[in-house]
Amino acid sequence: MHIVDKKSCISAVKAALVGVAGMLALQAQAADELRVCAGKDELPYSNDKQQGFENEIAKVVGKAMNRKVSFVWWSDARYSVRDFLDKKQCDVLLGLDKGDPRVLNTKTYYKSGYVFVTRKDREIDITSWDHPYLKERNFRLGFLPDSPAKNMMLEIGRFDDMFDYLTELTDFKSTRNRYIKIDERKLVNDVITMKLHAAAIWGPTVAKYVAESPTPLNMVLIEDNATRANGSKIPMQYEVVMGVRLGDEALKAELDNAITSSQQEIDAILKREHIPLLPI
Repeated sequence: MHIVDKKSCISAVKAALVGVAGMLALQAQAADELRVCAGKDELPYSNDKQQGFENEIAKVVGKAMNRKVSFVWWSDARYSVRDFLDKKQCDVLLGLDKGDPRVLNTKTYYKSGYVFVTRKDREIDITSWDHPYLKERNFRLGFLPDSPAKNMMLEIGRFDDMFDYLTELTDFKSTRNRYIKIDERKLVNDVITMKLHAAAIWGPTVAKYVAESPTPLNMVLIEDNATRANGSKIPMQYEVVMGVRLGDEALKAELDNAITSSQQEIDAILKREHIPLLPI
């Protein structure tokens, strides 16, 4: 007859309970932390010193969720979803376009648009891609590769006129299948020094630099009426969301509630950055 060793059983039960308690503690710790994937060197949005406005917004939202925020840094935006979010290195990404199919979208937390930046003293009053100045070959308009502005320069037949500037921006390297970091402040500086008549760029990227420029500059939202020759729209205004892993409905709902309760604080951060905001 087998005789059960009571002491061994009790020890085994204790060990099992300790193991379960440890797992629950780890799960609770994970639930109490919000891991945010953010750019290591992507000001004005983010950097590893947490000086960007997205770093601030993440902390505000984390506070509303009663979670401690930690940052996981990426260096190449192209892989932030595949290599970080999808592999569970982080829980959420900020600053995504609404409708991004790679992630589960939260509610919109702000809306902005592309802008024309000009020197005030040059009195260049352009607000849309229909302006006759933009058709003139000697009118130098700066823009970034792989942007709606580039698409419109192709549509109006001005891309080749600015190809030299574009290649200079990318250090004469092709952007095809390659991430090339461009300091957007260069476009603002080139407007200031009159190397460019104007720059067409995403407003949140340059708003702070425009506002802080010692040379008075104008920053005007581009009218959202740009189209291709076939009539399809080239959007100039975008809603901005946060993204979580596909299927993570619980975290999305938690973030949605936090965004709603923190919207005034989020707006205050964006306004301090002088970001042109549109109604959501």
